[in-house]
Amino acid sequence: MKFYYFHLMPYVMDHDEPSSWVTLSNRLYDPKVGHTLYNQYLDQLEYAETLGWDGLCVNEHHQNCYGTMPSPNVMAAMLARRTSRAKIAILGNGLPLRENPLRIAEEIAMLDVVSGGRVVSGFVRGISAEYFSTGVNPTQSRERFYEAAELILRAWTEEGPFPFDGKYYRYHYVNPWPRPLQKPHPPVWCPSQGSSETVEWAAKRRFPYLMVFTPIKRIAQIYGEYREACERFGYTASRYQLTVNVPIVVAPTDARARELAQQHVMWVFNTGLRMHPPFWRPPGYMTEASLRRLLANPPKLPSELTFEEADREGYIVYGSPSTVRDKLRVFSDELKAGIVCSGMNGGSHEKTLEMMELFAREVMPHFREDAHVDETAGVGR
Repeated sequence: MKFYYFHLMPYVMDHDEPSSWVTLSNRLYDPKVGHTLYNQYLDQLEYAETLGWDGLCVNEHHQNCYGTMPSPNVMAAMLARRTSRAKIAILGNGLPLRENPLRIAEEIAMLDVVSGGRVVSGFVRGISAEYFSTGVNPTQSRERFYEAAELILRAWTEEGPFPFDGKYYRYHYVNPWPRPLQKPHPPVWCPSQGSSETVEWAAKRRFPYLMVFTPIKRIAQIYGEYREACERFGYTASRYQLTVNVPIVVAPTDARARELAQQHVMWVFNTGLRMHPPFWRPPGYMTEASLRRLLANPPKLPSELTFEEADREGYIVYGSPSTVRDKLRVFSDELKAGIVCSGMNGGSHEKTLEMMELFAREVMPHFREDAHVDETAGVGR
């Protein structure tokens, strides 16, 4: 199994506002605190490479305290020059949110060249709240996503200049300099929570499918649908096309790990993902088929999850090193996931580094049968 260190770069705070997204006033943000946090978070990502993580993950969110990376490519640029081995996974750029997606093709190509071909490019639509922040019509989200993805992939793989005449994006000249180092293009991942349309789209293109903050039963269901889709397209899915993002807390004892998980991981769900209900499902963001499937078995909103529910349903992994190893075996042996993305929070920067050290020393070595395998070879492109 491969391990990628995932960071949200949150601005952790308690507040009584009804939403941590879009409407939470930025008067609550202290740039001096933000300066310290950004640098600590970058230090953690760089340290993850030193400890042996295979990849480092950044991501895009807007106008919230949950994840303060409105431009993940900026953070990736910092990591490209400060690291030398680990993949740099940008999970991802919100394609429909951009009025000029050719800029994404250019920036990812720049990062790929600077990093020596270490970039993984996530293509995402952006969660529903982003459409309130950017003013993009959510009914156009999926069409804009498909069109922007086609433009970017062509920009990476076809010699220019050539015209692109889409419904939403039109260019007389597509001719980006530089071109990416990886051929035919950097591997593309699709982070999602299980829409049937994204499953089909990703499987058709051999793009790895990343399940984000999802209960284990749901992961198993979507992985099954993804594998079936791959078979319909004439191939068997590699385990490295099955990726998962799950918070991990490891401590010397189960009791201490549980305490830390209750204190810090649940902030992500209960406060970081607290939103006004309309922000979750604006009209038109989901297709009718996906909405019907969701409403047939509606999950709890993250802000409503109790720790006991998150624990029981597998939203989180916590425990002593031996307990965490046992829980991760479910992902590696039963779900056949090839890549686990996870962030850690020990309550302070120093304690987080200690937790990372414990995980790297006592957990990761037990999953290293594929240590010399390139998880991006043959998938994602």
